[in-house]
Amino acid sequence: MKTLIAKFALAAAVIGGGLQAASAETANIWVRADGSNFMPRIVDAFNKAHKDQIKLDIIPNAEIIPKYGAAAAGGTAPDALSLDLIYTPSFSAAGQLEDITDWAKSLPYFSSLSPAHVKTGTYKGRIYGLPFSADSSVLIWNKKLFKQAGLDPEKGPANWAEIEADAEKVNALGGDIKGFYFSGNCGGCNIFTFTPLIWASGGDILSEDGSKATLDSPQLRGAIDLYRSMVKKGLVPEGAQTDTGANFFAAFAGGKIGISPSGAFAIGALNTQYPDVDYGITFLPGKDGGWSSFAGGDNFVVTKGTKKIAVVKEFLDFAYSLEGQTILAKYGSLPVRGDIAKDALKDLDPRYQVAAEAMAKGKTPYTV
Repeated sequence: MKTLIAKFALAAAVIGGGLQAASAETANIWVRADGSNFMPRIVDAFNKAHKDQIKLDIIPNAEIIPKYGAAAAGGTAPDALSLDLIYTPSFSAAGQLEDITDWAKSLPYFSSLSPAHVKTGTYKGRIYGLPFSADSSVLIWNKKLFKQAGLDPEKGPANWAEIEADAEKVNALGGDIKGFYFSGNCGGCNIFTFTPLIWASGGDILSEDGSKATLDSPQLRGAIDLYRSMVKKGLVPEGAQTDTGANFFAAFAGGKIGISPSGAFAIGALNTQYPDVDYGITFLPGKDGGWSSFAGGDNFVVTKGTKKIAVVKEFLDFAYSLEGQTILAKYGSLPVRGDIAKDALKDLDPRYQVAAEAMAKGKTPYTV
């Protein structure tokens, strides 16, 4: 009997220990304010469906990079972070991120993840970041103004000559209507929307390894000449040249601009906030055709040494599911899984499909 009791006690201890090991854990994740619409929703959906939990902190855009750098150096960083993808190589090189190569490549849908995100998440052949949220640069035009100017309202410009010609015709409507808009003093806006004009024409702004600038190229000079010509012709509002980004979206949303480079985010913003603006969306074209896009958004990175990596992986698996990708798409991010992007977007504005295609083939400069 004593032996039986002892065995029972041992079994109970083993079972109890197993239950303790399987108790719920909570991982802390940071996201920049740009993700404040979709991130709380996907975290909430995950927390409702899983034993393990996510604690989310939303950090102001201007603070998240220095704050994470300091926290990582001081040992107080979150378990994971939704990080502007362009910063992934720098944090990888600093040794502050967990190497997730083996796990990433084991994902059955790894090959369908946004290639631009995966590229920026890779450092010296190892993967430190995977795609999480996405935006793509596109060209939008005002269909009402196109029709008034005698243009086909269903056809956006397909090359540089058409951009300028269409802008001239819209501009000729007069009054406070202008043909084209760009934020001349907004570096981030312009690298997002101007660089694709160069890429689509066969040029680049950086060498393949990101170590050298390639700014003296016919493609870059040509793109600058295009903008300069439209400014000289008065097709662009005077205030555009000094705009630091305050009117990057607002100018077109006012209904007085014919054509403007923008981002996929404009689709949701126009639909919900400016439903009276009838607009089309197309790709940013090259000089003689073709197109390109800047793939923006965030990579999901894991802080080196975290003990919550299993929870973090569980959350990312959920984000990559059709349910997760649909939540992201509904609340402001393009899907980052190309194989299910159409399904995630099927109940949304069909113009998102153009933006998703731009995202799938988009590029991102790689700098360390």
